[in-house]
Amino acid sequence: MMKNELTIKHKLGLGTAPLGNMFRDVPEQEAMATIESAWNEGIRYFDTAPFYGAGLAELRLGEILSSYDRDEYLLSSKVGRIVLDEKEEKEGLFEFGRQNKIETNYTEDGTLRSIEDSLKRLKTDRLDMVFVHDISPDFLGDEWITKFDEARHGAFRVLDRLRDEGVIKAWGLGVNTTTPIEVALELEQAHPDLSLSATQYTLLQHERALERMMPLAQEKGGGLVIGSAFNSGALLGGDHFDYQEITPEIKERVARFNDVAQNHGVHLKDAALQFSSAHPAVKAVVTGSTRPDRIKEDLAAFEATIPAAFWEELVDKGLVSPKAVLPKK
Repeated sequence: MMKNELTIKHKLGLGTAPLGNMFRDVPEQEAMATIESAWNEGIRYFDTAPFYGAGLAELRLGEILSSYDRDEYLLSSKVGRIVLDEKEEKEGLFEFGRQNKIETNYTEDGTLRSIEDSLKRLKTDRLDMVFVHDISPDFLGDEWITKFDEARHGAFRVLDRLRDEGVIKAWGLGVNTTTPIEVALELEQAHPDLSLSATQYTLLQHERALERMMPLAQEKGGGLVIGSAFNSGALLGGDHFDYQEITPEIKERVARFNDVAQNHGVHLKDAALQFSSAHPAVKAVVTGSTRPDRIKEDLAAFEATIPAAFWEELVDKGLVSPKAVLPKK
């Protein structure tokens, strides 16, 4: 899996959903400075998707990365959505992104077109990893099973072939729930080897992932990239949890984490990144930001000393599963 891969510093990569104007209109200069900061701080893995601002994140990333040696970094994008020339008024996560209409398409032809379009926006000749995006009940509702079947006969097959031909290094799913990854890993006719799991293996929620997803990822010889380790910022005092408005119950849970952190002089950002990266199935953690100075903070989080007593108290208070793999220093 991921043959000839480059070293990912501290397992950290830059996730670019915020650079697609998720939740707010990010000035171009600020977005570009964030990508440059990531590069200057040693980040060499970048994850993006057509869905992020209807191609905006890919365009911004390509503008910066095209000036660097392509052999010096890893790049992943996603398939399952095609950005059309037709315009429409947007709502939701990316209402501040480009107003291009997006078509959901997991067929073989749609997958190949998606990759071709991404390469143009990214100004590159290849992707290292490709994730089948949001083929999950949180986005597709009851239709996700039908769309999963479409992907099984379309996207999965073509990505298997591209990997076997050496065109890409790895492929898998990029989703916010655990079930689709589990189902894909157990298929006999497709062989995903690296998936991106967002929101599901974090300090705030990881029990479901520990039941099947994490063991399956290890058993099948692949791995996982972890996204949204802060659950859309909820763990750090933000207003969103898993891309939705935060609930009072989640706020109360975050407060309990904060109490334990204060007892031990620990920053929750440090704990969150170290926790999400500690499991042996995890190959990388991607964090998203539009603030250049946050990159240095994220890298420093991996070096922070966290006492064992902090983790022990979290387990004792039922905030962290006793089955979790805890960071060690």
